[in-house]
Amino acid sequence: MDNPFLDRAFQIPWSRLTADQVEPAVEAALAHAEAALAAITRIAPGEADYANTFLALESATELLNETWAKVSHLTSVADAPDLRAAHNAALPKVSAFQAKIPLNAALWLRVKAAAAHPSARVLSGDHRRFLTETLADFRQQGADLPVDKQARLEALQSELAQLTQKYAENVLDATNAWELIVTDPARLRGLPDHAREAARQSALKKGHGTEAQPAWRFSLPMPSQEPVMLYAEDTSLRREVWQAAAAVGRVAPHANPELVARILALRQEKAGLLGEAHFADLVLARRMAGRGAKALEFIANLHERVKPAFDREARELEEFKAQQTGGPAARLAPWEVGFWAEKLRRSRYDFDEEQLRPYFPLPGVLAGMFEIVGRVFGLRVTERPAGAVEVWHPEVKFYELHDAAGRHLGSFYADWHPRESKRGGAWMNYLITGGPQPGGGRAPHLGLMCGNLTPPAGDRPALLTHHEVETVFHEFGHLLHHLLGEVAIKSLNGVNVAWDFVELPSQIMENWCWERASLDLFARHHETGAVIPEPLFARLIAAKNFRSATFTMRQLAFARLDLDLHMQPVAAMGPDLGAWLRGRLADYLTPTEPPTPTIENRFTHLFSDPVGYAAGYYSYKWAEVLDADAFTRFQREGVFNPVVGRDFVRHILSRGNSADPMELFVAFMGRPPDLQALLVRAGLV
Repeated sequence: MDNPFLDRAFQIPWSRLTADQVEPAVEAALAHAEAALAAITRIAPGEADYANTFLALESATELLNETWAKVSHLTSVADAPDLRAAHNAALPKVSAFQAKIPLNAALWLRVKAAAAHPSARVLSGDHRRFLTETLADFRQQGADLPVDKQARLEALQSELAQLTQKYAENVLDATNAWELIVTDPARLRGLPDHAREAARQSALKKGHGTEAQPAWRFSLPMPSQEPVMLYAEDTSLRREVWQAAAAVGRVAPHANPELVARILALRQEKAGLLGEAHFADLVLARRMAGRGAKALEFIANLHERVKPAFDREARELEEFKAQQTGGPAARLAPWEVGFWAEKLRRSRYDFDEEQLRPYFPLPGVLAGMFEIVGRVFGLRVTERPAGAVEVWHPEVKFYELHDAAGRHLGSFYADWHPRESKRGGAWMNYLITGGPQPGGGRAPHLGLMCGNLTPPAGDRPALLTHHEVETVFHEFGHLLHHLLGEVAIKSLNGVNVAWDFVELPSQIMENWCWERASLDLFARHHETGAVIPEPLFARLIAAKNFRSATFTMRQLAFARLDLDLHMQPVAAMGPDLGAWLRGRLADYLTPTEPPTPTIENRFTHLFSDPVGYAAGYYSYKWAEVLDADAFTRFQREGVFNPVVGRDFVRHILSRGNSADPMELFVAFMGRPPDLQALLVRAGLV
């Protein structure tokens, strides 16, 4: 079939990937996978071996996986009514097929028979890991259930896929539906020049205002929202933006509360069908934490250590506002917290993050990051000229990655700025998995990284905040995990690891955003080329751990919310889920008046995927312990030390899920992780 979604060429023909091609492509890919699985089930059980069963199973879904990766990616970066309809029509079919694989009794019989075959007993390395992981996958997904329970599991898996897709659409549509047009320039007092200009340009693009009589348009993506919340002197402007953001997913026609309740109920039922007490135990059984109680213990331990500093920071902010305004110390409104925190930071450290923005033009940040991975990991990144490779939007860039020996390890796309057709946040994904080939040699990997960073304004390049710089480094760390994979089994490559290990490669990259030696490679003034002046750098470092307890507690609150939702019976939560959560999170939330609503109705990490980060949001802090500890080796032996970098590639970045993650960490560090490194880095010891 001549369908571009089925084309497995390394350079993807994005312009030909149209909505009308989705259905026939998915149907053909499903038929191909069904035929491949049927061929395995025709093997006599006594003849089932590792090659004709396990390796055949691995390759059976490759075409479907690559086809569906293109479809789902386009819905993330180029959403349109016809594409959304095509995706949603195909989603139940793909979900149902994937759910059926471990429930195929004839297939499971052959898998078990092949696992007992002499060819399996002599396996080692990647292949031994693949065998054990496959058996665990089948069992965890219901292969040993009776037929009636398998049928119910299949049905709820399909429903979960549809409900979580609708949840994600509601968040995107609600975000895009809101805008605020300002015509009075007095309301813009305090906003940085770049934010004013971006708002003016946004208004012009939407038909508001003129060059002679400008208007300013604000929306909910972070490049527009964040400057308002941090800098706008007009309290009513901050309140309007905050109220709109807090309402995402809560208000018809994009309301998510009923979807959340149903998703939680289905997840709980799924866990029960599979013999687990709750969804957290089901999800974490094969992650580093092992059980929900262990993850909760980890969060509670950090909470106890951070709580005194968290309470102190809250009081300090209330007292600072009172001092500045001449009023009594009292609870701040939610739309005041960021604003007064920024004023306190400026007062205490004479530091305004906006002072750094001219030193972080996006092209320079990328060039510096590529220079760093060249020095540390021996890699070379080359951008292909515009037009040389087809992309899905004119802003998208395409790069190639080679090692010191000149091997083409992989390629990747980068898409950095907001669009209404693009979902929020930042993420990495993969499109093609290469790696070692059965006949020898190595095929390159193909991946992508996306974000919603500050866009260019007029003739000025995109000037990033330091936090946005960290985001770029973070997503590139994920991408390196995929592109450097040397695992013979594709499904074990790269980011296909235990979820509480997956953030180690991404979060460790952020450390180079704080080192003077590495900043000097890319933090250059976009007009003069000057490096960050030493006094400004000193203030950046001094302010690094400003309100670190508050930021830590925010992550712990999200993790606790997640675990409570997935460890407690749905029936016990009551009709007002937000009120139930606020009661359980009382010691985790910044005290405000009015109280800040919880985010379950717009928390896409938890609810825009059948699993995603559900019961796994603690992974960010868990992996932060790993990355803080692992980076101490670079600090001891040199942040550009190629020997340490080579070890990190050999033991972490190239290994994927080819071994237990704790084994990989110990291989790099020579010991298990130490929680103290995180507390020291955050200034919380």
